[in-house]
Amino acid sequence: NARAARVAAQMQRALEALLRRGVKDPRVGNATVTRLTMSPDLSVARVHVLPFASSDARAGEQLLAGLRSAGGYLRGQLARELKLRHAPQLEFELDQDLEQAVVRVLAAIRVMGERVQRGDVRGDERL
Repeated sequence: NARAARVAAQMQRALEALLRRGVKDPRVGNATVTRLTMSPDLSVARVHVLPFASSDARAGEQLLAGLRSAGGYLRGQLARELKLRHAPQLEFELDQDLEQAVVRVLAAIRVMGERVQRGDVRGDERL
């Protein structure tokens, strides 16, 4: 749906700006919106987020709690900024796809390093 994609792109930009300047909850901090998808009827916006530059293992859960707490405020602000008659319900989720991709890349690098150390493969050879 082209309209849903267009609204999602506008909402993502507006939400990123709101998170930088409008949310005072310290749990939100530096959140990164990695993706925003809309339901076909534009009633629900699924917002995929990651905590930016955090080494705390609980940072993701704290971020989600802060975003869910601020959800009503964010929804109202988005409706005003984007001039939406009906603001979609915001559903926040940690972006598992990105985390899993990073884990796979790091695992591949570790395996290649182990193979190079054992002499099974040269450093410039493909896996």
